[in-house]
Amino acid sequence: MKNEGFRGLVVWRRAKNLAVQIYRVCAEGWLQIQVGLRDQLQRSAVSIPSNIAEGSLAELSTQIEIAEEIGYLDSETAKALEVECAAIGKMLGPLIKARSN
Repeated sequence: MKNEGFRGLVVWRRAKNLAVQIYRVCAEGWLQIQVGLRDQLQRSAVSIPSNIAEGSLAELSTQIEIAEEIGYLDSETAKALEVECAAIGKMLGPLIKARSN
């Protein structure tokens, strides 16, 4: 696992893939009209890889990736959002260190 962080974890990848599958399953059959159950399934599924990723930027990055894979975000928009997440992440480290001193 080079410097992949949470993305290098098999458990994160499987949890993210499960979330994508849940969204796809919820788009068909009875789950389309069972709004309460559908929404809870989707929220629960997204929370698993988000919690594995930990930290608001990693969670957001996870959710961007899921949104792209299920077709809610186009690749260009997802890439731009990921670039901004990475830039903010690079800024947060020094900020947190400076505030703790």
